[in-house]
Amino acid sequence: MSNLEERPAEVTCEAETSPGVQLMTPRDVPLGGPRAMTVRRTLPQRERSLIGAWCFVDHYGPDDVADTGGMSVAPHPHTGLQTVSWLFTGEVEHRDSAGNHAMVRPGEVNLMTAGHGISHSEVSPPQTRTLHGAQLWVALPDGARDQAPGFAHHAPTPVTGAGWEARVFLGSLLGDTSPVATATPLLGAELLLDPGTTLTLDVDPGFEHGVLVDRGAVDVAGTRAAAHDLAYVPPGAASLTLTSYDEAVRVLLLGGPPFGESIVMWWNFVGRSNEEIVSFREQWQAQLTDAGLVDGRFGIPVGEDLPPIPAPPLPNARLKQRH
Repeated sequence: MSNLEERPAEVTCEAETSPGVQLMTPRDVPLGGPRAMTVRRTLPQRERSLIGAWCFVDHYGPDDVADTGGMSVAPHPHTGLQTVSWLFTGEVEHRDSAGNHAMVRPGEVNLMTAGHGISHSEVSPPQTRTLHGAQLWVALPDGARDQAPGFAHHAPTPVTGAGWEARVFLGSLLGDTSPVATATPLLGAELLLDPGTTLTLDVDPGFEHGVLVDRGAVDVAGTRAAAHDLAYVPPGAASLTLTSYDEAVRVLLLGGPPFGESIVMWWNFVGRSNEEIVSFREQWQAQLTDAGLVDGRFGIPVGEDLPPIPAPPLPNARLKQRH
């Protein structure tokens, strides 16, 4: 998904520490015009920019497509990151400049690697009446961020227990391991808890974790997180306990070791310096011509007729990287 803010803020990301569970609430971001769907953005925030390599969390729906018009995100570029698409309801059609054409469906992860540069579009088909899901970005480490673009798909088999169900789409949890390769160790899983269920998870003590609450309210290691909250859990513990209250709960559990690299994230680009971001923007704009999108660093999405999205103006101040 593209960041369609007209004036996207510079995001400078560094390693951070926290003494305990930290609750983050979302801000609403409209994706386009007045009838466009709105997403709830919980990462990045002023107080925290990354959870492991996870650098962007948009959570949306359930949205009535008749009211919002659904998802219609025209071709746009990415560098230095991976997009992770996860749906609860509906479908989204994906096309990218690496030649991939796929449907995003509930319970199936689509991971697109931008690497050196890619462009893609995301459009909900006419048969989709309700859209509900999450769009996530992963920052690529310096040694992997210039790799060729790629795409992976996986439909995890549910893992079940007393009062709970899990789908592990990245990494390992509850005895299940996703085959999807990532450049840094990552965890991504959907967890469903019946009312009044306690689930204690064995986790890597070197990971920091984020619990994104889709519905219900859940106790995360002793802290209550309500629907749409993102609860951050710092590294150090070998287990993580989740407890639902008097209603069913659905969460996304994200995790990974602290990233350890500073990044500059602006619009749809992840880089390391002001000069890189300026160059990425210039190269994308050079592909936008009166005759349509021409080939270049970001390629042309296969079979896509929507006019591409121009990059917004850069801020007046120099984009800075902190170490």
